[in-house]
Amino acid sequence: MTPWPRTLLLTALAAALAVPLLTVPATATAEGPPPPRTGFERSDGARWTGQDEEQEFLAAVGRAAGDRVRVGRIGTTAQGRPLRLVALGDRRAPTTVLLVCSQHGDEPAGREACLTTIRDLALARDRQTRARLARTRLLVVPTANPDGRAADTRRNSHGVDVNRDHLALESAEGRALAAAVRDHAPDVVYDLHEYGATPPYYHRELIDLWPRNLNTDARVHQESGPCPNGTSARRPDGRGTPPAPTASGPTPSPGPIRQTAGDGQERILRNATGVKNAIGLLIESRVDALTDAERADEALNNRRRVHSQLAALKGLMSFADERRGPIGRATAGARLAGFADRGPVYLGGADNAPAEPGQILADPPCGYRLDAAQFTGVRDELALHGVVALPDGARGALVPLRQSRRKLIPLLLDSRAGHHLTKGTPLTAC
Repeated sequence: MTPWPRTLLLTALAAALAVPLLTVPATATAEGPPPPRTGFERSDGARWTGQDEEQEFLAAVGRAAGDRVRVGRIGTTAQGRPLRLVALGDRRAPTTVLLVCSQHGDEPAGREACLTTIRDLALARDRQTRARLARTRLLVVPTANPDGRAADTRRNSHGVDVNRDHLALESAEGRALAAAVRDHAPDVVYDLHEYGATPPYYHRELIDLWPRNLNTDARVHQESGPCPNGTSARRPDGRGTPPAPTASGPTPSPGPIRQTAGDGQERILRNATGVKNAIGLLIESRVDALTDAERADEALNNRRRVHSQLAALKGLMSFADERRGPIGRATAGARLAGFADRGPVYLGGADNAPAEPGQILADPPCGYRLDAAQFTGVRDELALHGVVALPDGARGALVPLRQSRRKLIPLLLDSRAGHHLTKGTPLTAC
């Protein structure tokens, strides 16, 4: 696989980390009142932005930006909190990027970065930013797990890990994200996370992960997949660090290392995104302090955590803009490929762990028959995934593989798949 697409992304991340944080004017200027600020910014990193503050902040940004930003509601959590989707940029832009922030409620730095990025892009006056938003439509779910964020817990209020719910869609959060992916067909989905350092596996400031599921179209995998030798980002203070991969694993740097987290699990967002024919990327930034000063000052460490996430977002936007042509061709080609109904489907394995023979459908069925009870039980989930099912009255439904979501269907309906929704009957003639 040609390594340079990821090299470009890593270069963008490194360059972004080397740039100091942009500061928002705190007082009114001749051009108008000061821009809205988050609770995190107002406290200088001493606390995270609250739910009510988020609502007030987005409303204030909307008033200041006018029709340049649109805030909608895509769902409601079990505890009644809104799941919001913010849209910026031209609806006709050739590239669409979706940011999913804080799926895990105890990882708040990505959410803060997403909120300030919304404001900074929506209120930007420079020609370069305006031109970029004409080419790239940006969608943002600023808090993908509001109940978990309110409780400062990884899981939602029903104990579901939202980032393990992108097949079953048991949670309101997972269902809302699936609908957003279906309805807006993003070319890139960027999932923002944090992690606690566990050397020698996870200890770098930024880790960038890609869709490893073997059902990811080769063109999409090439645009999002790893290069043999990644390069590390620079420290926020501008000091360089030795070359090292951004993936995680036990081998010492410099040199390639083995990424293990998530691997081919189709339930996690970056892999589900790959199976759905888009580029799914996940950023992990380090929670633990990097310096003695950060260990002594929690607010300083919090600001560095958010800076890492902002650097990742800046790198992503540069990557998505510069690669918009190849990215668009890759995702469009992948979406059309399912209609040819050719090639194997994998029920296991990853790009670093070959599937076992019993996990390979070398000659997949042409479709799956669901009886009436089965179809009633999963029809909503199939619809949320964008899977076309053909109802057949009292007999149930036929789900043909000849469609855009071809490689997703066996993961949902084949009895041999590890996380199937129901056991459909494979058909050799449709």
